[in-house]
Amino acid sequence: MRQDVPLAQASRLLNHGPTVLVSAAHGPQRNLMAAAWAMPLDFDPPKVAVVIDRATFTRQLIAASGELALMVPSGAQADLTVTVGNTSGQALAEADPPTDKFAAQGIGHFAAQRIAAPLVEGCLAWLECRVIAWPELSAAHDLYLAEVVAAQADARVFHGGRWHFDDAPPQLRSLHHLGGGQFVLPGASVQGERRA
Repeated sequence: MRQDVPLAQASRLLNHGPTVLVSAAHGPQRNLMAAAWAMPLDFDPPKVAVVIDRATFTRQLIAASGELALMVPSGAQADLTVTVGNTSGQALAEADPPTDKFAAQGIGHFAAQRIAAPLVEGCLAWLECRVIAWPELSAAHDLYLAEVVAAQADARVFHGGRWHFDDAPPQLRSLHHLGGGQFVLPGASVQGERRA
């Protein structure tokens, strides 16, 4: 049975890739946000695309630094993901005294290998990225393209070049945003075979 979907919700039909956390830093300022629209673009060198709304503080830091980190949060980080996605980093930076989401929420983090943006502890994957300058694309579509310059993953669920969620507990599965703070976790995998 089919039903019509309002065009304003059409993106949700394809929006079942992993939700990501996006961090950025410039000078003493840093921020963290959630993003549901991120995807790989190329293999060698690896490139990604991510939509960063022009109204976000993270975008200001990305524009100033030319860097960002994409992280795949775990099922255990659903509350954190919703919280950083619905909290203003700008308001915290302008508070007296100034602070940020990492300090305000007690978010554990560690230093990246190749960029200044902090990486969040407990995630399943971390991609350090340098922005590919294309200001017209960012201005028109809020879309950033970036080259991945370093990557790490949790070996409990990513090894041999692929994800292994079949036997992973829910807290070690990726979050897939369905809208309104609702997520699903990947279930059992299915191996497809090429037909002759």
